[in-house]
Amino acid sequence: MASPTNLKAALLKKRERRPSCNSTNALSSGSTLLNLAISDHPNCGFTKGGYFYFVGDSTSGKTWLSLTCFAESTLNKDFKDYRLIFDDVEGGALMNIEDYFGAGVAKRMETPQKDPKKPLCSETVEDFYYNITDAIEAEKPFIYVLDSQDALGSKAAGKKFAEHKKAAQTGKEEPGSYGDGKAKYHSEHIREVLAGLRRTKSILIIIGQTRDNLGFGFEKKTRSGGKALRFYANVELWSSVGFKIKKKVRGKDRTIGANCIIEIKKNRVTGKTGKDRAVTVPIYYDLGIDDVGSCVDFLIAEGHWQKPTKGQTITADDIDFKGTRPRLIQFIEDEDLEMRVRKITGRVWREIEEESKVKRKKRYS
Repeated sequence: MASPTNLKAALLKKRERRPSCNSTNALSSGSTLLNLAISDHPNCGFTKGGYFYFVGDSTSGKTWLSLTCFAESTLNKDFKDYRLIFDDVEGGALMNIEDYFGAGVAKRMETPQKDPKKPLCSETVEDFYYNITDAIEAEKPFIYVLDSQDALGSKAAGKKFAEHKKAAQTGKEEPGSYGDGKAKYHSEHIREVLAGLRRTKSILIIIGQTRDNLGFGFEKKTRSGGKALRFYANVELWSSVGFKIKKKVRGKDRTIGANCIIEIKKNRVTGKTGKDRAVTVPIYYDLGIDDVGSCVDFLIAEGHWQKPTKGQTITADDIDFKGTRPRLIQFIEDEDLEMRVRKITGRVWREIEEESKVKRKKRYS
């Protein structure tokens, strides 16, 4: 068995390359832990031909994670010909795309429409389905991010508003109010999109916003858009903001990021819907997703890398390191050991999954 020193020498001699997800037909989310929560594979998150519904609180990382999958596609040869369509309904992604996600994303990212006579991004739920069916009919694979479905209007809502306005201006009694019609429209049309996604091996990510649940029930939060958005999703993810990440600068604590908690509420990829699959993904405002940091914290929390109750020294035998968390992260990045750490994280995750299984005789084996 190779010693830790020899192992380190071998790793430094031959830099590890990012493995292709072609074997599982999927794209990384940019977060090893989120990939594992979705697929049990450290490199695979969003499967080709799939629709993913990402619901979350404000500032809980939904847009960051969605755009990060664009960046991951530029690093994966199996997605080199994919269109990167960002339907920015909210107009909220104002960050420097090239700085955060790379020149490849900045060059390839496009709006749903190029026709100057039409809105570049969807304005109504009808626009969205027109745009995505146009993309499907082009017969070129794509990754389509709708941000967000809550910001979409609808022709039904527009017509109702016009009726109310006219009634108010003429002094007539205003007609009764009803829903905006989006839930019904999603129910009638989203299933038609799914076949096109499978045929073209494309990926659709729809972002939704949480709302406080003011009705009855145990759930504190809900979301709009109707049941079809969840029913047809391959995976439904819910994100919330954990604690803020602070750094002391000039004697004061400064907020430099947040730990986003992402829970898998529905999963057709592994079939493990209902299983406790919540992971923490740190996102720094100046960096984006801290994948290495999240892997380090996971391996420490699960006892794979040792850290005493009192003290800051972490012992990571399988990469031949002993030191503090900041120095460990720096060491991993300086020595290009990111892929090694992802593999270790994946192995530990699978060990935990195996140990958690109910050891019983299979009824139908």
